[in-house]
Amino acid sequence: MGSIMVLGDSLSFYDETGGLAADDKRIWPNIVGAELGLDVELFARIGWTSRDIWWAITQDPRIWAAVPHADVLVLAFGGMDSLPSPLPTAFREQIRYVRPAKLREMVRGAYGWLQPRLSPIGWPMALPAAETARYFEKIRAALAHLRPDLPIVVCLPSTHDSPYYGHAHPGRIATTVAIAEWAAEKGLPTIDWYPTTAEAFADPDVVMNPDGIHWSVQTQRRIGELSVPVVRQALDARPESVSEARPATV
Repeated sequence: MGSIMVLGDSLSFYDETGGLAADDKRIWPNIVGAELGLDVELFARIGWTSRDIWWAITQDPRIWAAVPHADVLVLAFGGMDSLPSPLPTAFREQIRYVRPAKLREMVRGAYGWLQPRLSPIGWPMALPAAETARYFEKIRAALAHLRPDLPIVVCLPSTHDSPYYGHAHPGRIATTVAIAEWAAEKGLPTIDWYPTTAEAFADPDVVMNPDGIHWSVQTQRRIGELSVPVVRQALDARPESVSEARPATV
């Protein structure tokens, strides 16, 4: 039995109640896997940008072990890149290391107050759009070096309605265009998550996560259903000789 390898962020394993286990049948990667009869190898963490994915594929031996056995690779990240980050991302990531604890809470509180108020400015983003495209290509090239036969599917960023980001997402279009143009240049199929997620956040009958970023189980299912035909097409497009003979080692 083959596998679908997914590189993603927390949108790949969160619902309205919080984080779910990687083998939970309700998250969209496993919905796709069940529909296509394939195992799923999910590599994702909260807040991962394309830069974090690059660090992961170069440092995580679990990913190295999964690559040789994958039948298709789904790049399901980039949304975090597009979020407004008026205070430097590096500053936010270092807050956890501030000591003593009382000072850390003060710094975190100040950050939490400023972030949503400055976010509508829309600049800077967590990563500039051009930098996102550069990391996507670095990731593709590195994995293609190991598995030139591996089909790749690219997911275009969703949106959010988060009070933590001032309900603002002005960088989404630039990031989406950069990823889509890169994918078109490389001949890679894409899945546009924006319409489905925008509709879900706008629907008062859909209970999304209170953080305004993560989706409902219902939306996870809709994303899975949206993704199935594109992933299936990528699998079907493989030459028969390639699909039957995958390299055993990296």
